[in-house]
Amino acid sequence: MGLLRLASYNIQYGKGKDGQYDLARIVADLGDRDIIALQEVEVNFPRSGMVDQPAVIADMLPHMHWVYGPGINVDASEMQGGRVIQRRRQYGNMVLSRWPILSTVTHPLPKIALSRVFHQQRVLVETVIATPDGPLRVMSVHLDHVSPDTRLPQVEVMLDLALNARQRGGNWGGRQSGDAFTESAPPMPEDVVVMGDMNFACDGPEYARVLGDMSQWHGRTFRTAGLMDAWIAAGHFELDGDTCPHDDGVEGPRRIDHCFLSARLAPMVKAMSIGVDAQGSDHNPIFCDLDVQGRLG
Repeated sequence: MGLLRLASYNIQYGKGKDGQYDLARIVADLGDRDIIALQEVEVNFPRSGMVDQPAVIADMLPHMHWVYGPGINVDASEMQGGRVIQRRRQYGNMVLSRWPILSTVTHPLPKIALSRVFHQQRVLVETVIATPDGPLRVMSVHLDHVSPDTRLPQVEVMLDLALNARQRGGNWGGRQSGDAFTESAPPMPEDVVVMGDMNFACDGPEYARVLGDMSQWHGRTFRTAGLMDAWIAAGHFELDGDTCPHDDGVEGPRRIDHCFLSARLAPMVKAMSIGVDAQGSDHNPIFCDLDVQGRLG
């Protein structure tokens, strides 16, 4: 196989730059990809027509495996003729893959209660995907939009989950007891790709926590055992790129959707780009190609 084509897209529940809801446009914006991370995917919200968006998107991509992990998960049921019509109102992240998703965990991220600003529970959806070149962990994450104060605790959890796979292990493991689990334990590779709307740019303290701070003599320091930015690995300048174009008067870097990956994978980055012509959301999708050549796992 060799080449893995990845994408991440905050779809804003299908609401495009023209204010219209259109999930087919989201799928068209993404094009033909092997692994996709989505954020702001919802179920049973009145604003988007009470649609089960993960199911609709999956139906448009019938060749792909998928998982969905909600951060918001509240009651939307009703009584009809004395019978409960079970429904949940959900909002969260999704991962789709051309190959089987061997395991998944939805991790809640830290949330600080605020009194004057709206924000919500965020999650990181972790998957292990059986690519032809070996197992790969792929994470779809959506961090808080409010401030570094609410995001930095989430960044700490994100880094711990990304970098300590061996310490945590997979969905199950160890010596099996009886016939409780008859299948072999799923793999838990250290190689990882973390994609999503992180709501911070390269000039923020969150980016420095992930990539290392700036040296006045040597530029970005980069931690050997940390994560790398695929955008930089592809040859771009970290200040370039805009993934959330708005006419809001805010100056400075606007690349807030990222693809971070294990340092070992950074030399495998073949290309990375931003879908600047996409119209399906207030964000632009990001695309990353990895030339792995059987070197995963």
